[in-house]
Amino acid sequence: MAERPLLEVDRLSRRFAVAGRRGSFLHAVDEVSLHIAPGEALGLVGESGCGKSTLVRLLARLLDASEGRIVFEGEDLAAIPARRFARTPQRAAIQMVFQDPTDSLNPRYTARDTIGEPCRLLAGMDVRTIAKRVEEVAAQVGLPLELLDRFPHQLSGGQKARVGIARALAVRPRLLILDEPTAALDVSVQAVVLQLLDRLRRELGLATLFVSHDLNVVRLLTDRVAVMYLGQIVETGPSEQVFREPAHPYTRALVSAIPGQGPRIQLSGEIQSPIDPPPQVCRFASRCPIATDRCSREAPKLRAMGTPATPSKPHFAACHLAGSPQPRPIGTGTGLASSSGQGH
Repeated sequence: MAERPLLEVDRLSRRFAVAGRRGSFLHAVDEVSLHIAPGEALGLVGESGCGKSTLVRLLARLLDASEGRIVFEGEDLAAIPARRFARTPQRAAIQMVFQDPTDSLNPRYTARDTIGEPCRLLAGMDVRTIAKRVEEVAAQVGLPLELLDRFPHQLSGGQKARVGIARALAVRPRLLILDEPTAALDVSVQAVVLQLLDRLRRELGLATLFVSHDLNVVRLLTDRVAVMYLGQIVETGPSEQVFREPAHPYTRALVSAIPGQGPRIQLSGEIQSPIDPPPQVCRFASRCPIATDRCSREAPKLRAMGTPATPSKPHFAACHLAGSPQPRPIGTGTGLASSSGQGH
């Protein structure tokens, strides 16, 4: 990479003990490695239950990792327990916009109080400075000043979304994590909020991790994309290249579900259990239309797909047959589960 990553994740894992099964663990996130450069937008996609939400909570330091590193501006944040992280200077540098603006706002706080709270708790601003900063960031997100003294129930969905965005921006973060930021909004409002987020990212030079089930949105609003399946990253690369020439058969199935992409690829077979998955088996093998015997004996590693057009943004896929001819679509339906729900 030409520049040092703002965030570098190295072999990050999170396992949950399974009740009633001593020694068994659910592998929600399993040895994930990725990076985000300053000012870059990275998309994260995958089916519901693939581990996206757990990964987001790990990176936002709301949850402790089982193993691995989360290096932010040269410091390993995974070494700081989540319960202590809120009291560190790095808390202000990594902020999050949550999926449901209604659930994430305190009903007893006005919009002004909500936006100002992180200024007081994380930046130590005085009352006068907070008041000025609240009005500045409200203007940035297009929230009229006359709405600042209203409570959440007095605001529309789009207005509540702007309050949530303003709260995250108030302490001038360098990384913004967007967890399905428009999923709870009406379709008519989603495009406006997405355009706002894209404009703010470019104007402020923010790095963003954009988690979404809407592949078209990810394609349009991100520089690179990471595809997740059962706790692991199976493909990553420049967004346009991954969507135009997906190398992993799972990514091909996802992309085939985008309207206008031709016949959909139907995935049959059972999804492998994330509880104690055998390390030598490809986790997608049970559903893969091009799987071979090797896939059940040797788990594939991420490997480079040819010579990248942009050396700083290589294209990787974890498949023994990555880049092989696309399998013939089966039927007209899709075996993909909905990706709009929460993952682990």
